[in-house]
Amino acid sequence: MTSPTPGPQHFLSEAPLGTRVVVRYRIEGGLTDALGELVARADGGCTVRTRRADVVIQLGLVVAAKQVPPAPPRRPRGHALP
Repeated sequence: MTSPTPGPQHFLSEAPLGTRVVVRYRIEGGLTDALGELVARADGGCTVRTRRADVVIQLGLVVAAKQVPPAPPRRPRGHALP
């Protein structure tokens, strides 16, 4: 018999700060995702630094979370083709 897989709250509580993560969590009216760097943990929540802003997520609202690979390098803006 295998042991149960730790839940997403456990993962977020144990993952090293700086880990790139995707977190699915409940919001009013449904679910949403945050993709970015795990930068803080405090008071039953965590903070994920996305491209747009720091997102504070209460662990009790998390339904899924996992580590993801580093973001691909951003491509420089190219010139329009003639």
